[in-house]
Amino acid sequence: MSPRTRAVALRVLPALLLLALALAGPWLAPHPIDAPVAVPYAEPGGDALLGGDQLGRDVLSRLLAGGRDLVLSSLLVAALVTGGAAVLGAIGALRPRVGRLVERIADVLMLLPAVLGILLVTLSWPDGGRFAVIAAAVVLGVPYAVRLAAGAAAPVAASGYVEAAAAGGERLWHLVLREVLPNLRATLLALFGLRFVAAVYLVATAGFLQAGPQPPAADWALMIRENSSGIVLNPWSVVAPSLAIGLLALCVNLAAAALAPQSGRKAVTVL
Repeated sequence: MSPRTRAVALRVLPALLLLALALAGPWLAPHPIDAPVAVPYAEPGGDALLGGDQLGRDVLSRLLAGGRDLVLSSLLVAALVTGGAAVLGAIGALRPRVGRLVERIADVLMLLPAVLGILLVTLSWPDGGRFAVIAAAVVLGVPYAVRLAAGAAAPVAASGYVEAAAAGGERLWHLVLREVLPNLRATLLALFGLRFVAAVYLVATAGFLQAGPQPPAADWALMIRENSSGIVLNPWSVVAPSLAIGLLALCVNLAAAALAPQSGRKAVTVL
């Protein structure tokens, strides 16, 4: 194994382990997530390795069960935002008029604060729950991502081989999918990592504001909100989900940067 491969593996492995733990967590929980096993805010020990929450439920069980929906929602948001921004950015680079229109719309949407946008969408979408949060996060994330994608696509669209393909009569979608986007792998991979971090922030914020999952659901952000009043009695009820959210965002971002092709290092650094 080369030093480069070893370095990449060391940066990717923590993200894979954390994602696997979050996805498999509900099956690893030692106790039901809604069953009291101790007194409220019990200290760690006995059947509750991380103590109890405000209702005496096992913090460890709720921690293991509370990450899967956050991970899946953030991955879906990051994929939709990155894919949508990549296509819009490539089209804008190939068709300047369309690009200017996309930039103007993005400028308008960027004026809306993210938290306010989340609240507007979730409160106006009855019973939308997590789907409303995902929709809001995608709408709010694309304007930021499309500018980065358009900036990276502009020099590719102006290159000789793309101009030759356009002069040869190739359609727009062929130019976007076969000529431009394959040359943006490094930038898009780094962008995916950044948008995943942003999605974790937005989805967790919605959970903390109870605009997404509702009690008694197990959710990391919801755990922080529910147990904040008892942080002195059992700090792990708040510290554990806070650390999980932070480590998730950090590890995935580092993994995305490590997986970027060598030729894309400059783009990753700029982003």
